[in-house]
Amino acid sequence: MNDDLFLLTLQPVTHDLGGFKVHRTLPNKERTTVGPFIFFDQMGPAHLPPGEGIDVRPHPHINLATVTYLFAGAIDHRDSLGTYRTIEPGAVNLMTAGKGIVHSERSPASVRPGGPELSGIQTWLALPKAKEEMDPAFEHVPKDALPVVEGTLATARVVMGSLWGASSPVTCHSETIYADIALQPGGSVPIDPEADERAVYLAEGDASLDGMPLQPSTLYVLRPGIAATLRSERGAHVMLCGGAPMDGPRFVWWNFVSSSRDRINQAKEDWKAERFPLVPDDAVDRIPIPEIPKTVSYP
Repeated sequence: MNDDLFLLTLQPVTHDLGGFKVHRTLPNKERTTVGPFIFFDQMGPAHLPPGEGIDVRPHPHINLATVTYLFAGAIDHRDSLGTYRTIEPGAVNLMTAGKGIVHSERSPASVRPGGPELSGIQTWLALPKAKEEMDPAFEHVPKDALPVVEGTLATARVVMGSLWGASSPVTCHSETIYADIALQPGGSVPIDPEADERAVYLAEGDASLDGMPLQPSTLYVLRPGIAATLRSERGAHVMLCGGAPMDGPRFVWWNFVSSSRDRINQAKEDWKAERFPLVPDDAVDRIPIPEIPKTVSYP
């Protein structure tokens, strides 16, 4: 690790979900958040067998916002607000859980016969304490509404926040930056000190930051204030994320995020007692609360 560039290098925990893998770099034993980002999953890339698809049954969230961003494939989102929306590559689904929401994520019926593709990033953003119990909400922003900034043999789509002089229309509940950077062979783009906390993630291909090679599926937390240049010799797909530090620690247990452990314990009891709202048209088969969740925070 280059101590001049990186504070931390966070290696993924990989889960095989049957047909595709998920690489999770946040939360991590060494770091829980980067700006508001408290969960960072790379899904795939994968091509599922004909007739199959992903079926994430209804499950709850509190005190966070989920951001789904696809490179390939499509996902049907349904939630307890009555939302039904198909997300496709380059668009953004922002679901704000606030005081509580339930949703499901499934491959559309139209793509199952040929075997669905799946590739993308799903993140969770912790909400500021003052907004943790806000009313739940859902927002879909199409690909064409997100600004694209041109670099040297590179393009960067600004998913959230403001970067390189362009601003995304996606709602930010706290100071947030998030970008999808596509580098052609020989391409480069500057990584400016636009936020107090930043990280870069190599999703595909090869890339380096100021000459330091990046490893795939690894989250590199940058030192505050440094400016660097991201480059690729053969082409790459890199995500940049971050924002302002959170206003205090956050805890994660399963699908629940909060500044209060008591609030998480209440959410556990509410899910067990079926006090969360139902998802219209997808209310029968929900995910039971686990004895030992795969996602937990670290003191």
